[in-house]
Amino acid sequence: MKTQLLVVAVLSLILIFPAAHNSSAQTVPEWIKNNAGWWANGTISESEFVLAIQFLIKENVIEIPQDIQVTQSQSDGIPDWIKNTALWWSQGVISDGEFVNAIQFLISSGVISVETSANTDDSKLDSLKADLEACSEIKKVYKRSDCQRDAKSALTAYDYKSNGKVFEAGPVSFYYKGNGFEILQSGQALLDVKLLAENTKSDENISLMCTGPAICNYDVWDGEKSFKYAGTDFTNGQIVLKPGESREFSMLFGPNIGYGGTKFEYDPSKEYVFRVMESWGSTSIPMQTE
Repeated sequence: MKTQLLVVAVLSLILIFPAAHNSSAQTVPEWIKNNAGWWANGTISESEFVLAIQFLIKENVIEIPQDIQVTQSQSDGIPDWIKNTALWWSQGVISDGEFVNAIQFLISSGVISVETSANTDDSKLDSLKADLEACSEIKKVYKRSDCQRDAKSALTAYDYKSNGKVFEAGPVSFYYKGNGFEILQSGQALLDVKLLAENTKSDENISLMCTGPAICNYDVWDGEKSFKYAGTDFTNGQIVLKPGESREFSMLFGPNIGYGGTKFEYDPSKEYVFRVMESWGSTSIPMQTE
């Protein structure tokens, strides 16, 4: 009976205290439930759990309403009832919205800090540039190369997210900044599509499939006809995205290279879209060719 009363009391705190701040339900990626469960059972530390939440806040996966009063001072630690909340959420006992309410409580009480400066974006960019510069100090060539690759990937992802538009296809977010469109002296039209794909909503690996022009889950559509690529940087016919991982890729549409390809033709009276047609999700991304 005491345990049941405790559960009711804690759930009441979650629902009543921050209710005014949560105007709409928010969906949290499934993979973060693993972190919540691991923290609740002691597999990861409190600080590691807080870092995961801070990441979700900075990436706007968990949005913090403007009317929440953020306390800048840090409290002595996360209350035990929050750990119970994380465990119940990981087990599906409470909803995403109730879990977000609990996180908002941690922010308002200063347990989890968030940056409120208008220069947050500039600071993040400076930090990413500093990470890349620090790679040059690594002596071993292969380690320095790995460091530079990861740092450049982080900068690329930041650029897409800051300057592009996002299109959702199931568990994957596609960020698009615009394309390289031109017409050669020969009259051949070229459309170079560059995208960032990120596994934002799955705790499993997601594969982007394109084994050849004739068998590819991506094309360009003008409302009447589909165009297959002339060149792409897919490796071995697929791009595999781990949970939370992102990858830039490009597809060039132009001359017919055979193997089921098609010649790209441009008609200014038509609107073109880049189509994603995967088994796990689909979307159409408008191409601005002018």
